[in-house]
Amino acid sequence: MTRKKPEIVEVDTRQLDALLRRAEGKLDEKDCQLVRAVFESYAYVTDLVEDKNTSIRRLRQLIFGARSEKTEAVVGRNQHALEYDHPQDDAILCDSSRGNESSADDSNGIETEPKKGHGRNGADAYRGADQIEVPHESLQAGAACPECQQGKVYEVACPGVLVRVVGQAPLHAKVYHLQRLRCNLCGKVFTAQPPEDAGARKYDATAASMIALLKYGSGMPFNRSAGLQRSMEIPLPASTQWDVIAAYAPCAAPAYEALIEHAAQGDVMHNDDTTVKILELMGKRAKQQPIDDDDAMAGRTGLFTSGLVATRDGRRLALFFSGRQHAGENLGDVLRQRAEELQTPIQMCDGLSRNLPGELQTIVANCLTHSRRRFVDVFDRFPDECEYVLEALKVVYHTDAEARRRKLSPAKRLQLHRTKSERTMKRLHNWLKRQFDEKLAEPNSALGEAISYMLNHWEKLTRFLQVPGAPLDNNICERALKKAILHRKNALFYKTQRGARVGDMYMSLTYTCELCSVSPFGYLTELHRNADRVADDPASWLPWNYHTSVAANRVLVGA
Repeated sequence: MTRKKPEIVEVDTRQLDALLRRAEGKLDEKDCQLVRAVFESYAYVTDLVEDKNTSIRRLRQLIFGARSEKTEAVVGRNQHALEYDHPQDDAILCDSSRGNESSADDSNGIETEPKKGHGRNGADAYRGADQIEVPHESLQAGAACPECQQGKVYEVACPGVLVRVVGQAPLHAKVYHLQRLRCNLCGKVFTAQPPEDAGARKYDATAASMIALLKYGSGMPFNRSAGLQRSMEIPLPASTQWDVIAAYAPCAAPAYEALIEHAAQGDVMHNDDTTVKILELMGKRAKQQPIDDDDAMAGRTGLFTSGLVATRDGRRLALFFSGRQHAGENLGDVLRQRAEELQTPIQMCDGLSRNLPGELQTIVANCLTHSRRRFVDVFDRFPDECEYVLEALKVVYHTDAEARRRKLSPAKRLQLHRTKSERTMKRLHNWLKRQFDEKLAEPNSALGEAISYMLNHWEKLTRFLQVPGAPLDNNICERALKKAILHRKNALFYKTQRGARVGDMYMSLTYTCELCSVSPFGYLTELHRNADRVADDPASWLPWNYHTSVAANRVLVGA
């Protein structure tokens, strides 16, 4: 049965408000909230539909969530069947893309790389678990074999392994009941001495590390952690968690400053920003803050968390900065600590001018994914044109994946791209220009805007064909900013600037640990426990070298 076409009713905001007021007298509060939410959703969707920049794909993503932007998902074609019918330019696109892929028919008998695992972890993955050696209950190495009575048993290098996982609160507690004895004659009270493992502080360094990791590494707000702890009957109020973090934060601060200085010497800088809320800098609270007349931030109302990922010596280092400054200004502050003798760094960002570090010089490369996404968003309206662009960029990304797979040096990676990607990009550039020269695309249309963006930023978008080591996109920085976005979605805001600085510090240290394949919990714990040594030589207590400092300290303590 076909549904009847609904009648389109024009309703303005005044009419909706009047209807809500009339309904409030007859409906309960829950029903009123539901009706209000429906009206607000209707108004929101209507505004999106009226916006000329909102495509059907964009509207679908806003309502149902974004899907994969891979070429196969957008174009809807099997990756091994690249039949593409465009004159002249097509030959290179198809040949190049086929040359970068191998199907079952042309693999020449070489086994392809197996798929990723099934999700189960082997015993080696449990590095943080208690390791318990269990000797045989009756045999020792060198004893006679109980089976044949002739040979002798020896220890096998690979022992049998059992893994047992137990549940417990994120922060566990021990309660020591110290026996007290009183003299019945003089009244003197004698209290038992606490054991050595009790420590001197109620909240151990490991407690601070776990709170920081939950809050800034996993996005769990203090009140949610407090609820979880309460359900485990080990209470830990939200205010107490902040007190613990604030007490231990100075222990990690020198390492954070050393991380910034180390990142300033990087070869490639990725930067971008996202919004943040800091209540102290918003509304009436902001007016109460003293403002310097020379302060460049005076008059600004926007608040941002800038993410910066620097690569140096094959390592990736992540930094976060929250406040009124844009990503470019924060990058400028970092680069002021850069050694003068070093070469100009490569900067990867999108096309916004606020991402640039002002008077400081960088070799700017723009994000190819940002440009590509503009064509993905309008694919439903211009499928043939967008498919051409996506297939061309697919060649570039396949070539870059090949360079990573072969672990090529920056110079050899550049050579590979010039061999396999340069001709494709030249053809794409000619095709983009022809759309306007031959009036095949309207400049003011959504497709025309996507083409204009790519043409206007072409030199920076193709920096990977000019400079060794220049990346294709800014995806690594966008992934880093997900840490800040996760915190914003769950915790909603920072209360003070100090809280934002502490959050930036712990977020930078924990995410850098993840990028360096180091346990953030173990790293933060050592920083908290060795505050004096970290302050004396913070460069020796960075995520990739702190193990050496810990081992050296243990030798000194043992001596």
